[in-house]
Amino acid sequence: MHKNNNKNSQSLAQYVIQKREALGLSIEDLADKSGLSIIEIISIEQGMDLFLATTVRQKLAKGLKVDNKEIKKHEKKTDFSIATKSQNDVIREQILLNSTNPNFSLNCPLCGEKLITRIAKLYDLEDNLILRPKARCSKCPFQLTD
Repeated sequence: MHKNNNKNSQSLAQYVIQKREALGLSIEDLADKSGLSIIEIISIEQGMDLFLATTVRQKLAKGLKVDNKEIKKHEKKTDFSIATKSQNDVIREQILLNSTNPNFSLNCPLCGEKLITRIAKLYDLEDNLILRPKARCSKCPFQLTD
């Protein structure tokens, strides 16, 4: 059990490098086998990507010949409690107020990277338009919750 804990303390970058080298693959080879770009592989191996999108994780797992869950074990865990309800309310308000401004951007309250924002247009049972702001981080698992 102690050995397993050490394994899970290994960073995503260290894990990917170790697996790639164990398979005798270059970065270019892994990019080809996984269907990811060389830049994506380098970014992961340099520790710039601490959390992967599901599709990236699946492609990387295929290239490394491992299960997605093995890769996920090495991703950085994020404490979602850092983003408070009031922070989420401010983000919602800013999205609604600045939706027509093409230069508008917000940063993630967890990691500081740029948020990807949009406004979902929904209709209630009486056909009234409801504008619901949406946001997710471009780097970490933060998502604006309802």
